[in-house]
Amino acid sequence: MAKTPDGKNTSGRGQRDLKVKVKSARGRKLSSTRWLQRQLNDPYVKRAKAEGYRGRAAFKLLELDEKFRFLVPGARVVDLGAAPGGWCQVAVPRVNALGEKSGKAIGTILGVDLQEMEPIAGCELHQLDFMEDDADEKVKEWLGGKADVVMSDMAASSSGHKQTDHLRIIALCEAAAYFAFDVLDEGGTFVAKVLAGGAEGDLQKLLKQRFAKVANIKPPASRSDSSEKFVVATGFRGAD
Repeated sequence: MAKTPDGKNTSGRGQRDLKVKVKSARGRKLSSTRWLQRQLNDPYVKRAKAEGYRGRAAFKLLELDEKFRFLVPGARVVDLGAAPGGWCQVAVPRVNALGEKSGKAIGTILGVDLQEMEPIAGCELHQLDFMEDDADEKVKEWLGGKADVVMSDMAASSSGHKQTDHLRIIALCEAAAYFAFDVLDEGGTFVAKVLAGGAEGDLQKLLKQRFAKVANIKPPASRSDSSEKFVVATGFRGAD
């Protein structure tokens, strides 16, 4: 029996889900029409709206954390490229950023992005380019120390050329990794989006040198036609 992402049955009482079809409009590209139709029929998009998340990407982090358990009460978390804020929203209750879990340590969530973001309860948000020379020092100052988790759902702007886009996102992931090396505490975790093939070549080798375990995974919430995967590196060995 078919089920929605939250486990509810989609059949019963003679009802069935109907796909929304989008007609092509004058001036709209075919690719835009396909994207709109996919959005309207995406169960994760619908679920994100129903549960108050700022985007379907929130479920990718939920699924990654269900498997690897890196968002724990008391954790200090840095979300790179945090806009619009879905990953920060997921982290708030899991690290107990609002102190709602009695007897549990209270975590800290720091979201940084090039663009300004709407406030999120339990999060400290900053407009910052994490590639700036002193960005790591600013983040450690804001955190009041080092981080337990550095995570990133960033993706480079698409050029439409698959190989070029792949190289761009690997470069972005590599930059995020070096940032993580500067701000992570020993035993920390690095989570970042990559493209098909996982964290490749030099990046894969680098992460294996700096972390106890490195996994490449495609969470169920990642669209089947997407080439994205996520690298989850746990057990940071510490700075050189």
